[in-house]
Amino acid sequence: MTILRTEVLPSSRPDVDQRPRKISRKPSGVDAVFAHSSRAVGATVLVITGGVGLFLALQAIPTLRDYGTSFFTEEQWSPDTNQIGIAGVLVGTVSVALVAMFFAFPLALASALYISEYAPAKLKPTLVSMIDLMAAVPSIVYGLWGFFLVMPHAGQVAVGIQKLLGWIPIFRVTTIDASGAVVTADPHAAVVDATRYVSSAFCAGIAVSMMVMPMACAVMRQVFSQTPPGEKEAALALGSTHWGMIRAVVLPFGRGGIIGGTMLGLGRALGETIAVVLIVSPAFDIKPRILEIGTATVSSLIAARFGEATAAQLSALLAAGLVLFLLTFVVNTLAALIVARSRSGAGADA
Repeated sequence: MTILRTEVLPSSRPDVDQRPRKISRKPSGVDAVFAHSSRAVGATVLVITGGVGLFLALQAIPTLRDYGTSFFTEEQWSPDTNQIGIAGVLVGTVSVALVAMFFAFPLALASALYISEYAPAKLKPTLVSMIDLMAAVPSIVYGLWGFFLVMPHAGQVAVGIQKLLGWIPIFRVTTIDASGAVVTADPHAAVVDATRYVSSAFCAGIAVSMMVMPMACAVMRQVFSQTPPGEKEAALALGSTHWGMIRAVVLPFGRGGIIGGTMLGLGRALGETIAVVLIVSPAFDIKPRILEIGTATVSSLIAARFGEATAAQLSALLAAGLVLFLLTFVVNTLAALIVARSRSGAGADA
C-alpha cells in the first residue's frame, strides 16, 4: 500500500508576511459613522436628562432653604398662609399610580400572552397595532373619557366596594353629618351620597390605567416573543398542555420583562397630569382612602397652580417637580436594570 504524504511548505515568496495579522476592533467607514452617531445621540440624551435635573435642583434651592424638611412633611399647599408641603400630594400620587397598576397589570399581562401565544398569525399585526394606537391617544382624551363615562359608573362600583370591604381603612369613605363631625358614610343607606364616591383616586386611577397598559403590554410581549422555541417544543413534547408550557417556560423566561414592564408603567402613572386634573377634586391632606372624593398628585398640582404662581410659589412647584423627577427616574432605572438582566432569547433556536 502506498501512502501519500503532503507537506505544507512555507511560502517561498519573500514579500508575503508570515506573521499573524492583528484584529482591529476600530470601526471604519459606515460602521464608524454609525458608532459615532449613536454615541452622540446617547450622550445628548444623558446631557438633556442631567440638565433637566440640574435645572430643577437649582430652582428648588430657595424653597428647600426656606422651608427645610417641613416641605416634605407638611400636608397643606396654602401659599397665602405660608404653608407649603408635598406630603399630601405625594400620597395622592402614589395612590393614583397604584390603583392604575392594579387594573393595568392583569390587562397588560393577559394581552401580551394572548398576542404572543394564542392569537392567530394573521391577527397578531392588527392586535399589535391596536395596542400601539392606544399609547398614541392623547392624555386629554383619556381624561374626558374618564370624566364623562368612567366616573359615574366607578362611583357605583366604589359604593359596592365599601359595602364589601369597608372594614379596611383604605376602602372607607367619610362624610360630614349635620353637627359638622366627620363620620363614616353608610353605603347601605336608602339614599347614598353619590358625590362622596366620585372625583377620587379610584376614578382617576382607572383612566390612568388605560394609558399605562399599552406600555407595559409592549415590553411584556417583546420579552415573551423571545422565548427559545426549543424550550417550548421540549415542554410540549414531554406532554405538557399549552397553558402548562406557558406556565413552565414562557412566564419564567419573561419574569424580567413582566417586572420591568410593570415598573415602566408605574413610572408613567406617577407622572400623569391632564387626566388626573380633569377627574379629581383637589385636596391636599394626606388621604389614603382611595374611594373618597378629593386627592391631588404632584403633576396635577403643578399643572393647576403654574399659571398663577408668583416667583416664590414657582420655586416651590419646581421643588415638587424635582421630587417627582427623582421618583420617576429611580423607578424607570430599576425597570431598565431588571429588563437588561433578564434572559434576552438571543440564543434561541430558529
